[in-house]
Amino acid sequence: MSTAFIFPGQGSQSIGMMNALAESGTLIQDTFSEASSVLGYDLWELVNDGPVEKLNSTEYTQPAMLTAGVATWRAWLEAGGTAPALMAGHSLGEYTALVCAGVLNFSDAVSLVSDRAHFMQQAVPEGEGAMAAILGLDDDEVTTLCQQNAAGEVLQAVNYNAPGQVVVAGSAAAVGRLVENAKAAGAKRALLLPVSVPSHCALMQPASDRMAERLKQVSISQAQIPVIHNVNVQTASDDDELRQLLARQISEPVRWVETINSMNEKGVSQLIECGPGKVLCGLSKRINRDMSCIPLITKDSIVNTLETE
Repeated sequence: MSTAFIFPGQGSQSIGMMNALAESGTLIQDTFSEASSVLGYDLWELVNDGPVEKLNSTEYTQPAMLTAGVATWRAWLEAGGTAPALMAGHSLGEYTALVCAGVLNFSDAVSLVSDRAHFMQQAVPEGEGAMAAILGLDDDEVTTLCQQNAAGEVLQAVNYNAPGQVVVAGSAAAVGRLVENAKAAGAKRALLLPVSVPSHCALMQPASDRMAERLKQVSISQAQIPVIHNVNVQTASDDDELRQLLARQISEPVRWVETINSMNEKGVSQLIECGPGKVLCGLSKRINRDMSCIPLITKDSIVNTLETE
């Protein structure tokens, strides 16, 4: 059985999200301490005590989710887990995958995603951008809905999460119009998302440009495990392409359905979600029922998964 690890991004965070894994030893808290020393604030305290509004702000969410995913991966290895055939991460989770695949140093990645979050937040003043999940329409129908409601503003399909579940992003007014008109267009639901930036749309181009410069300063190592990228559903051929893909990712769509199907085509039959929550396992069931998915959210889940390997 061929296995791939998938790493969640923003939206999977919650207060106390690592407590179940942290009970088994010091590894989880030690990983958060490493991140805290880079960030200059106590990340473990934030994910345990909140406030939730702060944890949900992108500049704090991104380092928190990166650290949570890396800590979970370390717990997997400590328990005797082996390397998978492939890795991928959803949006911010792509950085987690690259750390776990040996491409990025963890401390470098913490600093990198902290800067990424600042660049994204500064690209669009809070309140001027928005994101919404559209349920029950196919990809082409969502694209049409974006065209009908843009009215000269930015409005794009940006996260192809599962069949019938597409996230749109753009100017707040345009996203608001789409949400109002989505049901009339046949959508089952249209939900504004509690995010502080409109990720993966053209409004993020200034952040992409700044990230391209920032990535020039980062050391990149040879991948020990292939990582499939959000932008082109391929592995990077060299360091320069990797940097380009990470910069482009901020302002281009997350092609998650294609990513999961690509893994299946490469022989993967089991997915392991490495990080808090089980959002990606939920999506994978809707994308491809030929693949099982296990979320690693407790020590028992790690032990049970190892027994099936």
